[in-house]
Amino acid sequence: MVHLSVVVPCFNEAEVIDAFHTALVAALEPTRETFEICYVDDGSSDQTLRQLRRLAADDPRVRFTSFSRNFGKESAMLAGLRMAGGDAAVLMDADLQHPPELLPRMLDLHRHGYDQVVAQRDRAGEGKLRTALSRTYYRIVRRCMDVEVIDGAGDFRLLSRRAVDSVLSLPESNRFSKGIFSWIGFDTVSFTYRNVERAAGESKWGGRRLLNYGIDGLLSFNSKPLRLAIHTGLCLFLSALAYALWIIGNVAFDGVDTPGYTTLLTAIVALSGIQLATLGVIGEYVGRIYHESKRRPHYVVRETDTAPKDFSPRSALESAVPARPAS
Repeated sequence: MVHLSVVVPCFNEAEVIDAFHTALVAALEPTRETFEICYVDDGSSDQTLRQLRRLAADDPRVRFTSFSRNFGKESAMLAGLRMAGGDAAVLMDADLQHPPELLPRMLDLHRHGYDQVVAQRDRAGEGKLRTALSRTYYRIVRRCMDVEVIDGAGDFRLLSRRAVDSVLSLPESNRFSKGIFSWIGFDTVSFTYRNVERAAGESKWGGRRLLNYGIDGLLSFNSKPLRLAIHTGLCLFLSALAYALWIIGNVAFDGVDTPGYTTLLTAIVALSGIQLATLGVIGEYVGRIYHESKRRPHYVVRETDTAPKDFSPRSALESAVPARPAS
């Protein structure tokens, strides 16, 4: 029986995967817990898959799944959780920005009865602009979303078996894991660790990708943007009505000429911009409904390691000792 499953999404992490695996095993073996490591290759274009094959061949505690193309981190985490067979599962990145040495602490908190243990990073080393934008975004999210998402609380967390099963029971295609983890509830505890730089390679999260991810988060767990469009329309209608009454009053009592083209053009441009923005919000929701209605799978598997595994400490020890050549 496996006590802990470690789920590791990978996308072009060939430069760091060996160092990560060594650090992960070194952190877990002293805990004396049986564990498995579930790597998910998210359609990498480098040598990541080849290295995962080698790791799986050398260590019986390693399993892997490889996608036919890049389906995104959300799909990779979902596939990893579906692979996980342990009493608890830990989600973490392969770039060593999620320190493996924190795992014993997470396991200890889990033993105290918590279903979710969240490692919350600080923002040490980040640029001032990115820090300000991130904090502003999380303030907006806390006011708009129907669930609470904490600044700095990412995917690095431990989930109990019932928490994993609850996440897997949600069928939606447009997945925003930070919101899903908050939505399922259960007893949750968090602690803060110091932010660290990538061990190697480049970040896969550029400005445009972060922006799209932020929009997904805002739209995935609430319908308040639609309600905001309604409120904006009502406010504009009342403002236009008040302005019309003011013009009529001036003409009736003071004989003031009605404003000309400047006022008209300003009103048309302002209203057109608001209408386009509102249509964009509605279009986002309609597009999500269309995407959900097709019921396509979250990912397509190209290759997976389905060989039976022996997670006993003896098996792990034997895999670490090279076989003697036959005499």
